[in-house]
Amino acid sequence: MVEVTVAPRSSLADRPVQVQVRGLSPSQLVTLRASLMDEHGECFQARAFFHADGVGEVDPGRHAAVGGSYTGVWPMGLFWFLQPDTLFRRLVKRDVAGSPFLVRLEVFDGARLVTGPQDQPLASCEAERWYVGPGVQRVPIREGRVRGALFLPP
Repeated sequence: MVEVTVAPRSSLADRPVQVQVRGLSPSQLVTLRASLMDEHGECFQARAFFHADGVGEVDPGRHAAVGGSYTGVWPMGLFWFLQPDTLFRRLVKRDVAGSPFLVRLEVFDGARLVTGPQDQPLASCEAERWYVGPGVQRVPIREGRVRGALFLPP
């Protein structure tokens, strides 16, 4: 049974996570895809193609991507190389304190440049990427023409 995991499942956006796929056949070619919907409903995706190792595992921190959004060993590549489906969109988090970005990680058999609704992943999981830690207070700043926010630790 194929399984994809991310550890920790919930973390701050600037903290590294470890993505692992288990249960593949040795040397199996798979596509690992990360996707998220921003607050405006725009989809951002990154994908990387990997060959499973001798025990049927893929770890982007140890194994090199052979194509897709990037090549080589990039432990956080699926998060760093997220690109919009619509040109000229930027990934911006407006509600930094209220909710995380939910990044869906999926693994597909073979090299998939495009995936449609009929394509079923072998496995999937979700990661929460928060921009403000627990207990941090956000104070809006409005002084003259200055606008901003002050984040105070707990």
